[in-house]
Amino acid sequence: MNGFARHRRSGRVIATFTGFEADLLRSLASQLVELLRNEAAVPREGADPLEAMMDFSGPTSEPEDPVLARLFPTAYPRDEEAAAEFRRFTEGGLRDGKAAGACAIIDALEEAGLPPELEEDGLMIDVELEPPAAETWLRSFTDLRLALATRLGVEEGDEELWYALPDDDPRSQAHDIYEWVGYLQETLVHAMSD
Repeated sequence: MNGFARHRRSGRVIATFTGFEADLLRSLASQLVELLRNEAAVPREGADPLEAMMDFSGPTSEPEDPVLARLFPTAYPRDEEAAAEFRRFTEGGLRDGKAAGACAIIDALEEAGLPPELEEDGLMIDVELEPPAAETWLRSFTDLRLALATRLGVEEGDEELWYALPDDDPRSQAHDIYEWVGYLQETLVHAMSD
């Protein structure tokens, strides 16, 4: 398992993934996009671009899904009306941005050679990111980690609980993925600051 590093001459951030790792990352990003697009804040397809830009008919209540509630917390917990107005004007655009970031991960992996269906063993995927793309990946890693932590119920200081789970426990495997995304995020931060 390799993380990200900065290519000294080009200034790009690079990483090499096994086919399995790249496919797992694509799957996580795809699930995030699906989650972001499955509620009322999804823009209407085929809407006039100017009309869509001026459309402020977004959601006014907190999402029911706990992951979405974590990704889009209430801005004004003590003022329901202000919170609803803020959400109405911002959540649709925030969802679009988060979905676009996850799609950028998918696109980059596929452009680097990840096939639609992973069938061959030993496949290696080299990803090179310009600084703006690296920032997008970093934001998406944050979203993925928040989503995984929320689904798993990860809390600060509960590491012993996770390490005590047997290896065949599905929660243990999901927590390993959560930690792997954290490792990628950490190495990306270091590579961007080198």
